[in-house]
Parts: sequence; structure tokens; C-alpha cells
Amino acid sequence: MFKRISEAQVSRAIITEFNNWLSDYVVSDVIIVGGGPSGLIAARELALSGKKTLVVESNNYIGGGFWIGGYLMNTLTFRSPSEKILDELKIPYREFEEGLFVADGPSACSKLISATCDAGAKILNMTKFDDVVLRNNKVEGVVINWTPVSALPRAITCVDPISLESKAVVDATGHDAWVCRSLEKRKLIDIETYGPMDINVSEDAVVEKTGEIFPGLFVCGMSVSTVYGIPRMGPTFGSMLYSGKKAASSINDFLKN
Repeated sequence: MFKRISEAQVSRAIITEFNNWLSDYVVSDVIIVGGGPSGLIAARELALSGKKTLVVESNNYIGGGFWIGGYLMNTLTFRSPSEKILDELKIPYREFEEGLFVADGPSACSKLISATCDAGAKILNMTKFDDVVLRNNKVEGVVINWTPVSALPRAITCVDPISLESKAVVDATGHDAWVCRSLEKRKLIDIETYGPMDINVSEDAVVEKTGEIFPGLFVCGMSVSTVYGIPRMGPTFGSMLYSGKKAASSINDFLKN
């Protein structure tokens, strides 16, 4: 039934294709660190606008909390006007009560991932952010390593990373805000910590504060909450989508200058 192909041919196809596209993306327009919902929607918007966009994700899966929702129950919630983006992504949902919508996590996440890939963004998963490339007081890329390297015993972890260059970098790493923290430890920026739960305050504030935090570095999603000390919001995802869209718009304006 299947065409006869050797094991060596399969290995050569994987190695050649992966190396070819990764080599091409050593220099990108935008690198997004974190493949959760805000990072993915930002990547989709940027790719649709013609920007060469790479998503770096430390896990083997993409989508973050968009897969599972809250308390291991894979129903996602969205507050109006989030249904406009759900319609755009063709994500099925229903109105649970006025202004509050629910969607199936696996369905929503798979459609968002597919839309991001279809737009032309590339995804480099199982890849851990290590540091920023910083030149002339501007973030111009990231330093990365394979995620499994961090799990190796210290005696054998002398595995040098590699660097990728870009015109802009996005911290979409969630509450950890890893990219911003790499600047904080060098006293280049000050970071707060996210506050107690308050959905109504948090969702609006996260979208409002999304944008450039340091020359060449933008924040979106829950990284915004950590950086600016905004309350946490829990398993409601509308602001993640709108934050990603706003980040993409801000970066497009930034790249025009």
C-alpha cells in the first residue's frame, strides 16, 4: 500500500528539512518566546502582515493553558467581545450566560495552532530561552538551547547555546516573564509581581499595558501581568487573544520606523 522507502531516507528528510528552515530563521523579523494563546495570536497576526515570525516554545506541545483551562477541566471561558476573535478563528463556542462564552479547549487550541501555522509562522518547540542578544541598549534576538539540556546533571551540562537574531522580541512566557527577567537581573528594567485574582481589573489592564517595555522587547499575555503588577485572571482567555493582537500591531508600527 505504501511506497517503499528506507529508514535512511526518512532520517535524511527530517534532518535536511529541519536544518534548512532553522538556518533560514537564524535571522527573523520577530521572535516570540512562548507559544501560549497570546504568543500564537501575535505570531499569526505578524505572519499575516508579512513579517518573518518565529515562535520559540520550551515544551513539546504548543498552546499553553489554552489546552486545559482551569482545574484540569478543559472548558475555556471568554468574556465579550472575545467572540469576535473566536469567529475569526472559526472556533466553535456557545453563550453560557450573557456576555460569557465557553469553548472546548482542545478544539480551540488546535484551531489557533493551525491558524498560526497556516499564516506562515514557524514554531521551534522543545527549545528553552536562555538570554537575550543585546546590542546598543536594544534587544536584537535571543539565546536558545534545547530544553532537555537543562535537565542534564551539572557535570555534563556544558552545552553552549546558539543565538537567533531579530528586529523585535516578544515575551509571551506567561507569569514567569523569562525574557523580561533576563533584563531585570542586569538592572535594566524593574519588574513587579502579579497580584491576587481580579478578572474584571486584570483583563482590561493586561490589554492596556501590552506593548514595548524596553527597546526591541515587547510583552503580551500574562507576562504583562507579572511585569506591571496586574492582578491575575485565572482561566479566562479573551485578554490573551486581544493582548496578542495588540502586541502584533505595536510591533508592526515599531518595524515601520
